[in-house]
Amino acid sequence: MSFNYDLDFSSIDFRKEPEKYRVGRGEQGVLMIEPYKSEILPHWRFKTPSIARESADRIYSMFEEYKEKNDFVGMDMARKFIQMGYTRSRRYANYKGGRKYKKDGEQNERQIDSTKAESAKIFEEKWKKIRSDQVYLDKKKEHQKKYG
Repeated sequence: MSFNYDLDFSSIDFRKEPEKYRVGRGEQGVLMIEPYKSEILPHWRFKTPSIARESADRIYSMFEEYKEKNDFVGMDMARKFIQMGYTRSRRYANYKGGRKYKKDGEQNERQIDSTKAESAKIFEEKWKKIRSDQVYLDKKKEHQKKYG
């Protein structure tokens, strides 16, 4: 089942009601799912490789904490923030100011920023680690089978 954007996200505590959570594709809902958004977002940064390393390490450790608590929604939200760290860093690495398109809709020319590319690589490593974590994969399958 795909991510449901029709829910009243402001009134749902997904820790208390995990059955309402849908994994969706990629980063869908990453900034809507509470209390996880408020827990993880303050740690999400990628401006420089050292900041990205600190951020990716902290969010990955949160992933591990959620795993210890058998909290799949938390695990998946940590994965989404790690993935978003990669995709946003990549966007800024490829396009000055992170702007892929000009105001007229034409695509800007790529200008590779090696610092942002390094930040993206840091997040990508953690993202790959999460995507191959067997506990995460089993919990994801179980959640999707049970709730859609």
